[in-house]
This record gives sequence, C-alpha cells and structure tokens, in this order.
Amino acid sequence: MSFPSVVVLSTALLAFGASAAASAACVPGSSQGQITFGSFTTAVPNRVTSVDCATLDDAFLDEQAWGNQGSFVAHVSRVSFDLQKAGQLSSTERIKLLQAATASGVGTRLTVKLIGFNDFHGNLESAALSSPAGNPGVARFATKVAELKALNPLHAVVSAGDMIGASPLVSALFHDEPTIEAMNRIGIDFNAVGNHEFDEGAAEILRMQHGGNHPTDIFSGKGLPQDLNSVGQFAGARFQFLAANVQHTASGETLLPGVGVKNFLGNKVAFVGMTLEATPTIVSPSGVAGLTFRDEADTVNALVPQIKAQGIETVIVLIHEGGSAAGGINGCTGVSGPIVDIVNRLDPAIDLVISGHTHAAYNCLIPNRAGQPVRVTSAGQYGRYLSDIDLTLDTRTKDMVSVTASNVAVPNTTAVIEHPNLTPLVAHYQAESAVPASRVIGKITAAISRTANAAGESALGDVIADAQLDATNDAGFGDAVMALMNPGGIRADLPYNADGLVTYGNAFTVQPFGNSLVTLTLSGAQIKTLLETQFVGCHGQTQQRILQISTGLTYSYLASAGCDARVSDIAIHGVPVAPDSHYRVTVNSFLADGGDGFTVLKSGTDRLGGAVDTDAFEAYLQAHPAGVAPGPQNRITRLP
Repeated sequence: MSFPSVVVLSTALLAFGASAAASAACVPGSSQGQITFGSFTTAVPNRVTSVDCATLDDAFLDEQAWGNQGSFVAHVSRVSFDLQKAGQLSSTERIKLLQAATASGVGTRLTVKLIGFNDFHGNLESAALSSPAGNPGVARFATKVAELKALNPLHAVVSAGDMIGASPLVSALFHDEPTIEAMNRIGIDFNAVGNHEFDEGAAEILRMQHGGNHPTDIFSGKGLPQDLNSVGQFAGARFQFLAANVQHTASGETLLPGVGVKNFLGNKVAFVGMTLEATPTIVSPSGVAGLTFRDEADTVNALVPQIKAQGIETVIVLIHEGGSAAGGINGCTGVSGPIVDIVNRLDPAIDLVISGHTHAAYNCLIPNRAGQPVRVTSAGQYGRYLSDIDLTLDTRTKDMVSVTASNVAVPNTTAVIEHPNLTPLVAHYQAESAVPASRVIGKITAAISRTANAAGESALGDVIADAQLDATNDAGFGDAVMALMNPGGIRADLPYNADGLVTYGNAFTVQPFGNSLVTLTLSGAQIKTLLETQFVGCHGQTQQRILQISTGLTYSYLASAGCDARVSDIAIHGVPVAPDSHYRVTVNSFLADGGDGFTVLKSGTDRLGGAVDTDAFEAYLQAHPAGVAPGPQNRITRLP
C-alpha cells in the first residue's frame, strides 16, 4: 500500500560569501578564530578569503538544514577539495575538516515546522476591527501562516477538519468553494475530514477534492479565473483530504486516502487523517449512507505497520475529535473529552496528535497505551489561533526525537496585515453575494439570541420552531401540531439594527445548512421517546441536545432521573399527549433522517416534504410585518 506524497525538493543555500565581520580591516589570509561546524571546533583557522570579509567558514553552510549527516560530510568533502585546489587549505587542514564533519553531528538532526488549525468553518471575512478577539478572516490568517512558514522552509500546513460546512454566507452560498480556493492560495498540505465536510454528503466531499461545478446550483463555479480549472469550473482542492476511518461498507475501501506523506530532504513524515467515529449521528444519515466510520484509535494503530513498511518512522495524527481543558490557549488543566480515551489507546509509534471538533484551544501531554506522553494540540476555531509546532527528527533513525508546540493568536487588528493574495478573493465573493445577502426579508423587534436558559430553551430556538410550525400547520400542507428544531443547527444570533430589518444574509448565517422541512406522524409514545433521547446515554445519545419547540407544546423534565423517566407532562395547548394517539410533527430533513441521534424520527410515517428552512423563516417574518419578538423561553420546564 502506498500513500500520496508531497516532496520538499531542497532548501535554498545560504548566501555564499556573507561576512562574519563587517569591518573594513578584513585582510585576505588573516584569521578570525577557527572554523566551526555547529558548536564543534575544527582546529582549522578561519581565514579571510576576500576583501569583502568572506571567510572559509562561510563556505561550509553548516547552519542550513541537511537531510542526513552523509550529505553534509559529502558537501564538506567537495568544498574542502575545491579550497585545497585553490591553495586556501592544506591537505592536513582538509583531513581535519572531514574528521570534524563526522564528529560534529551536523546533519543528524532536522527540524520541521508544522502549522496546524481546525474548525475554520469557511470564515473568510474578518470581524469589525472594534472586535480584536473576533474572527480575523482568511487574509489575516494567511499572513500569519506565511510568517510561520518563513521561519523554516521545511514545513507542512495541516487542518484537523471542519474546514468547510456551517459557514457564513460568503462561503456557504457558493458551496464552500471560496474556502477551498482560499486554502489553495495559502498552500496547505492535508485536511482530515470532519463531520461538517459531510454536510452535503460523500459525493460533495469528492467534488471538493477533485473539482467540477455543483450539478444544480447556479452559484457554483463563480471563482476568479486563476482559481478555476481549464474549462472554467471549480478546480477542487490542491491539497489532500484524508479519511482513514471512513470506508465504503460494501468494499472496505476508504472514501479518500487515509495517509498522506511529506518528504523533508529524504526524511518522510506520515499524516493519518480521521473524523470522529460518531459522525453518522451528527450529520444527515442519507449523506453517509453506505459508509462505515471506524474507531479512531483502532484505525490508526492498524495503519502503523503499513506506514513503517515504507520506511517511515514519524507518524502524525490529524483527527477531528477533541476535548476541553482549562488554563488558556496553551493550558491542559483537567483535560477531558473523547480525545483522552483515543490517545490513551494509541500505539507508541504515534508521535503527535493535532485535534479539533470541540472548538477549544489546548496544548496537552496525554499518555498513550504505553504510558508515554504524547503532545496533543487544538487551535480553537475560525482561524483565531494556529498551532506552531516544531518537530526534531533524527535523520539516522528517521524518527521524531522531540516536539515543541505553542498555540499562537491571529489577532483581528491592523497589527496583522491582510495578505494581498487573499484580499481579492474575499472581495470577489463579497461582491458576488452582496445582492442576495442584502435582500430584506422581514423585521424583528429586538436582537434574538440562541443562548439557552437553564432548561435548554433559547429565544431564537422558539422563533425558528414557530416558523417551521407556521409553514406546515395548514390543512394539506402538513397538518402539523408541533415543530422541533435541533439546537446545533442554529449557528448564530439574529442581530438587531436601528430599524430592526432582517436580511437574507442574517437568516442564512443563523441556518446555513439548507435543510428542508419534513412533516411526519408520530405516536404519543414516540414523542416521549424523542424527548427522552435529548439526554446523554438515553437511546444512544452522546451529549445533551435540548430540542427547540414550537408554541403550544410544553413539557417538564427532571435531569437527575434515569433514561425514559426524565420527561413528563407533555401537552399540546394544555391537552396531554396520549401515548396511543398520533400527531403530525415537523422537523428539518437532518432530524427526519435520525440526525443528532434522534433515530425514533426515522420511524415517522406519512412523510410530507416542505420548504427549505430559510424560506420558511422568511415567510414567517413576512407574515408579521410589525416585527417578530424574541421567543418567550417558557415552553420547557426543568424541574429542581
């Protein structure tokens, strides 16, 4: 089995003839100490060779990166031979230099820089400069990446997933093609797929990789000429998507390559990319039909022998799964979450883990299955941070001998200029999206927040559920008596401006997934199961997800009770929901497919498709021309 490879050809030679002393007193033949290779003194005088103060030492380039010691020794042999022929070295001095080249250790260590990030989510635009901690935008992000690249020509830029998906309008309107084009311009190497790369299904991931316009959307292929392919269509990613633990169920073949390799002067580093095993529970099941998502640790451990068989000893994991920790962006106090168990089970051959998914920033040491500490990083979200990582490789064993890492901020201030290679791309898509984004679709009376109260209910969740009910409660158009919205699908607050006008861009930012409404029939008992599934450990739920509910539906819950015993007093307009009665329920297509673990919805019958969620929201705003008020947040009661 072979892996896709990216080759670093060579580092540029340091300028020959650079002066060790900028003094006009340089006299050819005079000495300036001894020639040194690294910190090793050769006992050969470092003679000045020209009036511009060049010295013998300058010719040997021991400070540059060498892929192995043999390369450096061969270089010293060639240069010293030429200097001896030119009468600038004696044969005895040349022998001393060759012995010193071997003894110095120059070329036995190689430093490689990795630049990591995660959960970019198509955030191309910067926040207002009045918000220095806000999203810096891709142009400032690119500048910071370029600064880190410049520190070491031996580098790789890698992403731990969710580069796209759940994106703002300027990227999402164009199916995230702008973000792929921006990353092409920045020059990244690998992206481990995350759950949001699957938002539009496996076929769309392959289109993101290989290019071609979207089959139906007129907003596809709108890039600048230099970003399109030879036939004027979306060109796809010039970097490799990795998905080691995503397999076609029928064949066992991976959807995308699992491992990418980058060659640093003959020293190969393998990057294993994976998404979280639980991806099918948080994306639309129809989008991942026919795919199997394998355990993360088991997947990479099984790949280790194959990687080593290719002579590769340094193995990096890029994984879209994570945790959380206190102590700031480089803290690791109380680290918890799925990443801990995954790392605890990793083969000792794994040298570094770059993680994501939780949108947290941390810099940890977590023990592997042998009890050895493994460096684990995560760089927050939206391009606000980068993980600056230095690997030291032993060029003799090809293995990593040390790693240092630091999460660095990408501030949204004029201290970081916007990269001139990215600003035209962002401006282009801003112009392309300006007309649809600025279209006024309604009015609100105040800002409407997605922040939940103690019961898990948000004002914006109430309003969205009401809009979905209003779109489907008429006879023949669904006959719905309730609507429920997944909280993870509400991606932003609805802001209030001076006149309360809401634009399509505002609405799209809140609900960027383009889900359609589905009305289906559930029994009262199934509704009870649906609401019980909101809590961790009940019917396979992996985290608490309180569904947002429409007007008229009320219930209470006792969080401390057990599975199927938490929810009580379910009623519609005060009338108790009877277990044996049947009700028309509206959800979005993501939930209707069993998304977020609400698998009982897959059993709903008499399905009727409806409007796209943003269209339903627009219609609801237009039906209330005086303005829609924030939801009351009084429909769900959490019992003490």
